Amino acid sequence: MTTRETQDDGVARYRLTGMDCASCAAKIESGTRKLPGVEDVRVSITSQTMSLRVDDPSTCLPEVERTVAGLGYRLARVRPAAEPGADEDDDDRVQDYSHATPAYRRALWIVVLLNAGYGAAEIVAGFVAGSQALKADALDFLGDGTITLLGLLAIGWSEVWRARAALLQGLFLGALGVGVLVTTAYRVLVPNQPEAEMMGLFGAMALVVNVAAAAVLMPHRAGDANVRAVWLFSRNDALGNLVVVVAAGLVAWTGTAWPDLVVALVIAGLFLQSSWSIVKDARTELRSASVGG
Repeated sequence: MTTRETQDDGVARYRLTGMDCASCAAKIESGTRKLPGVEDVRVSITSQTMSLRVDDPSTCLPEVERTVAGLGYRLARVRPAAEPGADEDDDDRVQDYSHATPAYRRALWIVVLLNAGYGAAEIVAGFVAGSQALKADALDFLGDGTITLLGLLAIGWSEVWRARAALLQGLFLGALGVGVLVTTAYRVLVPNQPEAEMMGLFGAMALVVNVAAAAVLMPHRAGDANVRAVWLFSRNDALGNLVVVVAAGLVAWTGTAWPDLVVALVIAGLFLQSSWSIVKDARTELRSASVGG
């Protein structure tokens, strides 16, 4: 059963499980903000929390919980330190470890290896094939892998250290995204047709890796909503892989590099937006911790 609590300042706070990218946070915010009675909501990918202010907690919060659960995420209570039975530092640590069984953690480590390993391989392939789209697609794998890795390593960390780790992660991923944009701009000025065959091959392999990651996670997702969430994440990643394959076909058909460059710009741009969201969230968490301190 989902639990909740409303702080003295009228803000209800939840711990969230299942977010692995900035778009997840944006989706939760969008879904809850449009509910009647919700005055304000903020979801942080760095601390995996949701804070919201509502008109009537007794009627609004159950609807918020149903909405978030319907999107495929789990919610857990954040207890005030003053509440009986709470540890004195409960408000600064993740509360709910019920999902993190040894088997589930092993599955997450497999997903990290799949995403990070293939991301590194795809970047190398991008350089060999001269494909900017492959390099950009690799950023998505590296981003998913590092976010999941951070979640595994940061279990039990304070929110300050979570935010610091997320800030470094966001800056690193942002630097990769800028690098892809810069090299893409260079390729616009100095045309070089990529190897369409290698583009198509690695785009198809990326699709296989995403399906494998979903298959590893599926047994650990309880309930229709969570199964649907895994499917949606995998579907979105697969669409990106298919776009790369289509770009490879267009490169071969047109004999130009423009399909590769356009896809690279779109994917890298979306990736930079996610990276900026991580950095912004991390800075907000650090400021909040500094004021609280």
